[in-house]
Formats: sequence, structure tokens, C-alpha cells
Amino acid sequence: MGGGKGNPWLISGFLLVVFLLAWHFFTLRGAFDPRGLTEEQLQMMEFNGDIVRTADGGYVWNPEKEKVKGVPGPLAVMEKAWTELGEAFVKKGTNDHGIAYLVLYTVSRFAAGFLAASVVAIMLGVLLGLNKVLFQAVNPFIQILKPISPLAWMPLLLYTVKDPKWTAVLVVFMAALWPTLATTAFGVNSLRKDYLHVAAILQLSWVKRLYKVILPGAAPTIVNGLRISFGSALVAVVPAEMLLGELGVGYLSWIEWNNLDISGVIFAILVVGVVGVILDSGFNKLAGLVTYQE
Repeated sequence: MGGGKGNPWLISGFLLVVFLLAWHFFTLRGAFDPRGLTEEQLQMMEFNGDIVRTADGGYVWNPEKEKVKGVPGPLAVMEKAWTELGEAFVKKGTNDHGIAYLVLYTVSRFAAGFLAASVVAIMLGVLLGLNKVLFQAVNPFIQILKPISPLAWMPLLLYTVKDPKWTAVLVVFMAALWPTLATTAFGVNSLRKDYLHVAAILQLSWVKRLYKVILPGAAPTIVNGLRISFGSALVAVVPAEMLLGELGVGYLSWIEWNNLDISGVIFAILVVGVVGVILDSGFNKLAGLVTYQE
């Protein structure tokens, strides 16, 4: 096959159609066939809720029980999505808000934790990167704390702050802190000494040296750390909402599961994916604007 030719969007569309058709046919279930079943067996199935009687005296599979029996097909998920999107800006109760509000809650929680972690991590990373002795002294602690799952901090954070909303933000903060801190320290420590010598010759103040030499020179490494932190924070915010019961996309997924509505669970998963793609695309464009290239 020739390499590099063809429209990638057409290929993606073709793969999506194949996936949806395969999903539909593998989850397709035929109409209920009462042949071969006695009246007592039919009554028992009706009593158990497997089938329901129709107006003409026949039987069909119970649609309510079908929701929790096996994986629903794409049509059922589309029907659920249509219903949810039609009520996107509706608040029916204290814990029943439309999907638009839930996405807003999740994004705001994510943004607060990620931005706070980024500022703290970059400042501390610059400080450690400029002082090799201090970096070597602190690095063992960073290496110990970095692999700890942010969700492992959640019970301690909840016990400390006594507020689920702030706990969710702090979980995102912990998820985003360590990758950016480590990569910023490494990037500043690996900065070409010629840059710092020129800054010293020009007698730049520390603030000007930071914004005109250190941060631009270490920007590629810092942005790589921010990308890792971005993904970690996005992964952490959804389970934090599920476990803390805070309104958001993660909360939607958990509630749909408690309601045994698998179509709703799949819809919530798709919403997480779409929100992640949009946020990641915006972050990559922003990173492209601030990244320094030699």
C-alpha cells in the first residue's frame, strides 16, 4: 500500500460507521417468541418482569428490564443522548441538573485545580532548578509523592477541609502538581548557561531574568510537563466527583449506574471524552502560542 495518501477524515468516518454497525448488530435482540412455552412458563416470565402483555393479548420483552440486560445498542444511547441534550439547561431539583450545568461544574472544578497547581509547580520548579543542591535534596521526596494516585489523598483531604467541593478541587491540584514540578525543575536546571551569563552581563533584575530568559528558555520542557499534568487532572476529576457525590459529569455516570441505566452510563462516558478532546485542543493551541522555539 502507498504511504501517506488518502483523507484521514474519510477513514475515521468509515471506521466509525463500521464500529456503530458492529455494535448495533451484536446488541440486537429479536422479538419475543412464545412458541414452545407453556402458559405457566409465560405467566412466570410475566411475574418476573421479563415480558409484558400487549393490548392484543401477546407478549413482548419488558423494555424496562431490557435497559439493564446486556449492553444497550447505539440507538438506545442516541435516544438517551437526545433526551439529555434536550434538557441540557433544565434544573429539576437540587441534585438533578441538566448536562450543560454538569459539564460547567466539572470544567470549573478542573480549571481551578489545574491552574492553581500549575502556578505553584512552575514557581517551585524554577526555584529548585536554579539551585542544584536544593533540587537534589528535594528530589527524593518528589519521586516518592509523584506516583501516589491523587484519589489516595482524597480521604485525608476530605477529613482536613470538611468540604466535598474543595476536596474535589484539591484532588485535581494533587494530580496536576507533580509532573509540572518535576519537568520544570529539570528544564530550568538544563537551561543553557549562556543565557544566564548574558542576563548577568546585561544586569537584568531577577524578575526580568525570570520572564525574559528562564521561563522562555525552559518553556518546551514546562509545556510538556503541563500536558502530562493536564491529562492526569482530567482523569482525576471524574472519579473524584463520583466518590464525593459532587454534581458533575462523574456524578452523572454514578447516578445512571445506581439507576441501572446503562445507556446513561455510556452517554456520560462519551460526554467525558468530548469534553476532554475540546479542553485538550484548546490547551494545545495555547501551548503552541507560548512555547519558545530556538
